[in-house]
Amino acid sequence: MIWTFHLTLKINYNQMKPNPWITHQSKTIFNNPWIELTEHDVTNPGGGKSLYGKVHFKNYALGIVALDQEMNTWLVGQWRYPLNEYSWEIPMGGGLLENDRLASAKKELKEETGITATSWKEVTKIHLSNSVSNEMGYGYLAQNLTFGETEFEETEDLEIRKLPFKEALDMCLNGEITDSLSVATILKLGRELDF
Repeated sequence: MIWTFHLTLKINYNQMKPNPWITHQSKTIFNNPWIELTEHDVTNPGGGKSLYGKVHFKNYALGIVALDQEMNTWLVGQWRYPLNEYSWEIPMGGGLLENDRLASAKKELKEETGITATSWKEVTKIHLSNSVSNEMGYGYLAQNLTFGETEFEETEDLEIRKLPFKEALDMCLNGEITDSLSVATILKLGRELDF
């Protein structure tokens, strides 16, 4: 009789290689309640001297896929000022780093759609633009839904759209949804749900 053993190692690659970047000096260029922009005088991995800009976000990005029993979900449409274009996305917003992420996600879903949910699951964790920022995004699945009134913020002029989850998945695949947190959360959830 031959016995075979399989050993699975979880390797933390962050601990395997030393940081090749050397920071000589840093300064804040811009600071407001949501972001801080810093400029860093660095030596890069190739040995060259350069300046590196970094955007530090003071909030988590939080997105929610709300699913009802018929596998419908809700998207919100809005004009995104930085892009200068209209965008369809899952309900989302920011949660202060010191606040509970799930509580902030629940608040965002209620504000933007009027929906509350009793069943929640974290679906994804994503770095949204890791070449220039440290912003973290978290995507959630919300189920067992109850419907109420929206509570839009002053900056929000939202259109709410109910549609089958499969249609939202198709919108990601054909480029109609381009928001990174929406795409990542919908695609990962689609795989988990065998769509």
